Amino acid sequence: MKLTSSWTVCRMALAGILALAALASLPGCSGAQAAPESTFVLLDGSKKTTADLKGKVTLVNFWATSCVTCVAEMPKVISTYNKYQSQGYDTLAVAMSYDPPSYVVNYTQTRKLPFKVAIDNTGAVAKAWGDVQLTPTTYLVNKRGEIVKRYVGEPDFAALHQLIEKLLAET
Repeated sequence: MKLTSSWTVCRMALAGILALAALASLPGCSGAQAAPESTFVLLDGSKKTTADLKGKVTLVNFWATSCVTCVAEMPKVISTYNKYQSQGYDTLAVAMSYDPPSYVVNYTQTRKLPFKVAIDNTGAVAKAWGDVQLTPTTYLVNKRGEIVKRYVGEPDFAALHQLIEKLLAET
């Protein structure tokens, strides 16, 4: 008797989880969550906060100069920025705390990164954004300051561009 009731409870719990998953996939129920409150220290010493992201579609890319995938995807991140920045799109590259600042500055200058670059000296920003440890980890934030997509590893840039265009069209 106990085994039967345990299975019933499990089935009911699973049905509830599936129902929530189905609701989350409905239009208007994206499950987007507010980007965490954090302060980004840019290479020039100025600061940018999460609140500053509002009003634009923003790609927040956690990366490191020692990350082969990060370096390989950077030309596509630059190309994406160049393609959409005139339409209200921005990119913020956040270098990990273990990345030597001189390496980040050198990389930014030699590759002529056209967007803002921050160094997460203390690791507090990576911690706030879901305890980011793997690079690249990238978040796409909508105009309302909500995270709509998280990528671990290099994104499918064709699909990313479609999502960016959809988010840029939103009012």
